[in-house]
Amino acid sequence: MKKKHTEQFVQNIGSGLNTIKSPFKCGITAYFEKYFLKSGIILTIVVLTLCQCKSHTKKTTALIKYELPIPEKLPSAYIDTINKITNFWYESFLKRSGFNGGILVAKNGNIIFEKYNGVAHFRSTDSINSSTPLHIASVSKTFTAMAVLKLWQDHLLNIDDELSKYFPGFDYPGVTIKTLLNHRSGLPNYVYFIDELGFDRKSPVTNQDVLNCLISRKNEIKNINPSNRHFSYCNTNFALLALLIEKITKTPYPEYLKRSIFEPAGMTHTFVFTPQEVARAIPSYDWKGMEIGNSNLELVYGDKNIYSTPQDLLKWDLLLSSNQYLSKVTLEEAYKPYSNEKAGIRNYGLGWRMYNFPNDYKIIYHNGWWHGSNAVFIRMIKEDATIIVIGNKYNRNIYKAKELIGLFSQLNSTEDEEE
Repeated sequence: MKKKHTEQFVQNIGSGLNTIKSPFKCGITAYFEKYFLKSGIILTIVVLTLCQCKSHTKKTTALIKYELPIPEKLPSAYIDTINKITNFWYESFLKRSGFNGGILVAKNGNIIFEKYNGVAHFRSTDSINSSTPLHIASVSKTFTAMAVLKLWQDHLLNIDDELSKYFPGFDYPGVTIKTLLNHRSGLPNYVYFIDELGFDRKSPVTNQDVLNCLISRKNEIKNINPSNRHFSYCNTNFALLALLIEKITKTPYPEYLKRSIFEPAGMTHTFVFTPQEVARAIPSYDWKGMEIGNSNLELVYGDKNIYSTPQDLLKWDLLLSSNQYLSKVTLEEAYKPYSNEKAGIRNYGLGWRMYNFPNDYKIIYHNGWWHGSNAVFIRMIKEDATIIVIGNKYNRNIYKAKELIGLFSQLNSTEDEEE
């Protein structure tokens, strides 16, 4: 940006900041000074927030229908300022880096900024829009984890149970439902051991195949560690949790999430990938724009394989924050830090990453990466703000959304992880 234009932008935003009253001005000013006035760079964020309004559920003859909170009105000057800052970052940083996907910024349930860029299928004209579901990769883990905790809340399982209680042939002492949820199981990642065991790369692998390997070929699998010794992020954990959901509910995982979460919350563009959904599944691309073909792991779900939109993820955020799907007590269990053997703010709860700061202040989030798809889903519970970015062309700048946490909090910047 030329100096003259930069100065004008600063003046415009400064005028907007001066019109904003507490409690909003402090966090925005700190962010703006840190990332624009001082460094000349605005990184980005997709922010959306949850409303703490009282809500209730309404039963129908077929399904429970969740009534999401009504957005809480915000000052127009605040909305305008956040919109301008986010739009500047989007246009000058994210979009210019080849972003292909959608971002959404909201506060108290109000969508403040929302834009989409690119096409669903390269070399076509099907522009990505608010109804285009993209692969959210490991953000899928948040749905699997919360579905398990819902079964626990309904007294259909105990998260301290060992998995062998439900799958008797599973001979891994100490591996409990909780150690699967918080990535402390000690199990190796199926993404690697499936290949090492010589599976045909042209034959689809399923969740059941992953379990069968762990049971019948245990002696051939490398890197099996004792459970609950340390944190080790592992897709195997959530592939097994999806099987557990199916075992308890006697319903296929994709159908269970559709009936218990997607449809009741009005997430009309969200689905779990199955062979029946091939036509709906948007492909992903590498950073050069070359399509990344499917591997033999495409049918394994629970750890990945949910397609969604920014607006639908906003509904997921609102559903959780309204305590309709899970109680406040259950969610507090999910947001506890379970891996404290290393010092630092980064930690993992039950299906959620977190930045764990003093005075019990936390930022709850999850990233995603699968093939060329990237996703960021950040929930600033105290500030009622959430950040969402989804793209189907590999772009590490999507993870830079964390840098705009400063719009709502005066915390220092945080490091990026892909998933």
